[in-house]
Amino acid sequence: MIAPPTLLFRVGATMYGCEIGATQEIIPLRPMTRLPGAPPFVRGLINMRGTIVTVLDLALRLDPSRSAAPVAGASIVLVRHGEHLVGLIVEEVLDVRVLEAGDDVRDEATSAIMRCVATVDGTPVVILDLGAIIAQVLLV
Repeated sequence: MIAPPTLLFRVGATMYGCEIGATQEIIPLRPMTRLPGAPPFVRGLINMRGTIVTVLDLALRLDPSRSAAPVAGASIVLVRHGEHLVGLIVEEVLDVRVLEAGDDVRDEATSAIMRCVATVDGTPVVILDLGAIIAQVLLV
């Protein structure tokens, strides 16, 4: 099965991907205004040309046991979700490719955020459903 073009990025030692159509822009990591009482994976708010954007730390969302320390050279992937613009912190943006999707990994534990697993040069890539991740966090 051929998937639509996929944005590849790294979070920790794992390579992830998402449909490129879900993304609007990629910007360098910048200072954020922390939201009191928000969970640790909600890193804060940024002003993007007059639009207030909630920024989520994808590493902390996928693995809550990780450190919340900022990663040098990290980027924010801006994703449009309905009328909301949300930023996702990733450690490294790698490439955009058309991938051949592998095994469907949807089950009760992963169906909410993972679409499937593909491979790039023999390396597994977890294809995420960013809309589902954002909907869980923002409750939209």
